[in-house]
Amino acid sequence: MKGSGHSYKDFAFIIPSLAGVSIFVFIPFCDVIRRSFTSVTGNVFTGIDNYKTLFAKEAFRLGVFNTARFIAACVPILLILSLFIANIIYFNKITKIENICLLPMAVPIATMVFVWRMIFHKNGLINSWFGSSTDWIHSSHAFGVMVVSYLWKNTGYYVVLWIAGLSGIPKSQYEAADMDGAGGFQKFRYITLPGLKSMMPTTFILALTGTLKSYREAYLLAGEYPDKSIYMIQHMFHNWFRDMSVDKMAAGAVIIVCIFAVIVYPFRKKGGGDVASLAG
Repeated sequence: MKGSGHSYKDFAFIIPSLAGVSIFVFIPFCDVIRRSFTSVTGNVFTGIDNYKTLFAKEAFRLGVFNTARFIAACVPILLILSLFIANIIYFNKITKIENICLLPMAVPIATMVFVWRMIFHKNGLINSWFGSSTDWIHSSHAFGVMVVSYLWKNTGYYVVLWIAGLSGIPKSQYEAADMDGAGGFQKFRYITLPGLKSMMPTTFILALTGTLKSYREAYLLAGEYPDKSIYMIQHMFHNWFRDMSVDKMAAGAVIIVCIFAVIVYPFRKKGGGDVASLAG
C-alpha cells in the first residue's frame, strides 16, 4: 500500500504536463487524423481520397523531394563540420568562444535574409566582385544559398553541444592514450566517438527538426513561389492554409509525421531517451 501511495503521488506530479500535452498536442492531432479522411468541412467521410490527391500533385512530390534533399545535404554537413570545429576548440583550449559560436542564432531572421540578399542578389556583392550576372536567388543556385545560410546560422549551436559532450569524457583516457603513443585520429576514433555516442541521437534529431523549421528563410528569401530547387513542403502547407484546404493539410501532416516517426524511432530505441522531448 505504501508503494501504491508513492505511485499515486508520482502520477499527480505528471498530471499537469500530461494534461497540457493531451489538450494541445494529442487531441488536436487525433482530430487532424480524422480530418485527413474527410472533406474540407470535416463532415463527409472520403476515405483515402485526400491522400490520393496529394500523391497525384506534382507540387507535393516536388516539395517532399526538395525537403528530403535539403535534410540529406544539411544534417550530415552540419554535424560533421560542427564536431570538427568543436574538437579544434576543445583540445586547443580556446576559451570564451561559446558566445561567438551562438552569435548567428541571435541574429533576427529578417536581418539575416536581408544580408543574404545583399550578397547573393543579381546586383549584389558577389556578382559585383566577380563581374558576373548570376541570379543566385531565383535559379537553381538558390538551393546552395539555402544550405550555406542554414549552416552559417546553426553550426555554432552544435559546436557548443559537442563541446559539452567532449567535456564529459574523462581526460585520463586521453592522457593514457598519449602515454601509449596514440595519434590524433586514433584518439578520435577510439575515445572521442565512443564518448559522444550517447548524445549522437539527440544531436541528430535536433538537426533533423531544425532543417524542417527552415521555411522562414526560404520564404523571406524568395517569397511564396521560389525557384523549384527550394520549393519545400512548407510552401505547400502555407498555400493550403491560405486557401483553407484543411483536408489536404491534414493528410499532408499525417504523412510527414509518419515519415518523421520512422526516421526517429531507431535512434530513440538506441538510447536517445530524451530525444523526443527535445525535438518537440
